[in-house]
Amino acid sequence: MKYSLIKRKLGRVEKALDKSIEKAEIPGAVVIARMPKAGEVLEHECIRGHAVLQPERLPMTRETIFDLASLTKPLATTTAVMLLVKDGLVDLDDPVAKYLPSFAERDKEAVTLRHLLTHSSGLKPWRGFHELLIQKERKTGERVLGTREGRDWIIDRVLRSALVHDPGEAAVYGDLDFIALGALVEEVTKQPLDVFSVERIFEPLGMNDTRFLPLPVDGSGGVPEPLRRRIAATENCAWRDRILWGEVHDPNASAMGGVAGHAGLFAPADDVMKFALAFLDGWHGRSELFPQELVRTFCTRQKLPEDSDWALGWDTPTHGASSSGELFSENSVGHLGFTGTSLWIDLDREAVVVMLTNRVHLVAKRSRFDLRPKVHDFILDAFDAG
Repeated sequence: MKYSLIKRKLGRVEKALDKSIEKAEIPGAVVIARMPKAGEVLEHECIRGHAVLQPERLPMTRETIFDLASLTKPLATTTAVMLLVKDGLVDLDDPVAKYLPSFAERDKEAVTLRHLLTHSSGLKPWRGFHELLIQKERKTGERVLGTREGRDWIIDRVLRSALVHDPGEAAVYGDLDFIALGALVEEVTKQPLDVFSVERIFEPLGMNDTRFLPLPVDGSGGVPEPLRRRIAATENCAWRDRILWGEVHDPNASAMGGVAGHAGLFAPADDVMKFALAFLDGWHGRSELFPQELVRTFCTRQKLPEDSDWALGWDTPTHGASSSGELFSENSVGHLGFTGTSLWIDLDREAVVVMLTNRVHLVAKRSRFDLRPKVHDFILDAFDAG
């Protein structure tokens, strides 16, 4: 009876995804979830729709690799900073300018790593740097988009930016904080962010299909065809004049060559789950890679300012207005990606839901995309019935 009830309740997940596909809100999705309960592990997977609709139709599979978009922030950049703290190379309350001296310009000496991680630095949340580089190319006739020169130019612009409010005065989610953090990781480690992430995070966790996809510096080629056919396509991009398939969706990450602190990471659902389980191991004191004290620090709301729900690099549930839904406990962390990706982790119940979609690929319309909280509630309601 118990398992039939769980199965019946989980059937609502498939129905919700099918309805969203029928309404052309998403082409497809991969959802995997797990939660230990009463000496066993409850698991669920749901795979629906297509990974690619054009230039050909390819079905979604559990092995499909997604452009994670802003999930890059917690899985790569935040974790990299956490490891640097672990190694004693940085401190959360160090001024950013200690490592990136040009950041001190325009009265930013008081901004710390903690401010960047909580989106409370005062930096503008977003700027269309790719548009400025397009203008630069038109004037000079020389290619800078996706080159090292373009990447350095964007980072320099971010580091020398003025603040729009005092540090800690407001938490405004955006990308510039994490572009700066990505540059800081590279400066401290003397390694590219993608190389450090592979060596210190993805390889140790067995996330073998997780990677950044750097753009070719000479503008030719791209990812190998067998790999590309595993990747979910995203938007039909107006300024790049093509369907994005095997290259980063985010325009500034693209202009930076595909490797950035705010976006650029690609992974399948199972690798995201591997990360989540390792993070849970850290929270519960079962991990050598992720020390318990550090994980708990990074999962704690920083209250910068007092009413902010941001932990360090991680979001936490906002009552009545969270993509996690209503059933993840207050002691949960998660994050979203613009392309339609999400990860939520209930730290006490050890419940994890990985939901990956490519909602920007040839959809009929841009909806409010309220699918994520519904799916999360359906899954946890079913697991709790077990």
